Parts: sequence; structure tokens; C-alpha cells
Amino acid sequence: MPNDPLLHEDRLDYTPVPRSVPLARTRTARLVIEWGYSEVAGDVALVVSELMTNALLHGSIRGRLIRVRLAVTGVALRVEVSDPRAERVPWPREVSGEDQFGRGLLLVEALAGRWGVEPREGVGKTVWAEWGVAVGARHVVPLVGVEK
Repeated sequence: MPNDPLLHEDRLDYTPVPRSVPLARTRTARLVIEWGYSEVAGDVALVVSELMTNALLHGSIRGRLIRVRLAVTGVALRVEVSDPRAERVPWPREVSGEDQFGRGLLLVEALAGRWGVEPREGVGKTVWAEWGVAVGARHVVPLVGVEK
């Protein structure tokens, strides 16, 4: 996706407080619908909510912001959540029926075509998720041949 020309892009920084999670989720859903991908707006918003919650709980530092970036190219719709804690890399974990937490990345895996983590320029990390889009069309297609 980095070499594909951007069709849409939005980024906004959030303070690391619980009320930022629903704000990011609502903004994401609205933008994805406005950009013409309403069939995945709910999934994309839920993924942003999960990634924001992880950033808030595990990646935030007092006084440092969490950035949410949405981008669409001719081949992918991508969400990124960046936080200042590069040393705390997320991974899906096994959970039992009684566990109250720990399912967020399992949801991300189930809803997105692929996802990953990369170092952020400067400081921190970015956790991202992508959905394939048809070139020149305004609908989502599966990402083929890509591992999560």
C-alpha cells in the first residue's frame, strides 16, 4: 500500500483517555461510509475501537497522543493506530471462556484481510489493519495471497 496513490486519507491524534475510543470509532465509521465503503464501515470501526483500546491500555504514556490514520488507495483500505510504546508489541493470545479480556486482536484477525505491527518513525509503534478494495470501484474485495 505505501506505493499506491492515496484516494482518501484522514489522521487525528487523540488523548489517551477512555472517551477517545468511541470518538475514534464514530469518526472512522462516518468517514468510511462517506468514502463509499459502507459494507465494511462497522468492521473497520470495530477494529479501530479494539486497536485504540489496546493502545490506551498497553501503549499509552501520560502526555503523549495516540494517532489514528485512515487511508484508501486503489487496492486497500487501511487503518493505523500509533502509540509511543514500541517495546509493547501486541500479539493474539489464547483465551478461555471465562477470560474477560484478550480477544481484541482475535477480532482484528477475523474482521480484517490482514494486520500487523511496525515501528513508528521517531518513537513508538503502529498497529495496522487492511481490507482489499477493487481498483476503481467502491467496494471491498478479499486480500488474496496475503498472510496476517
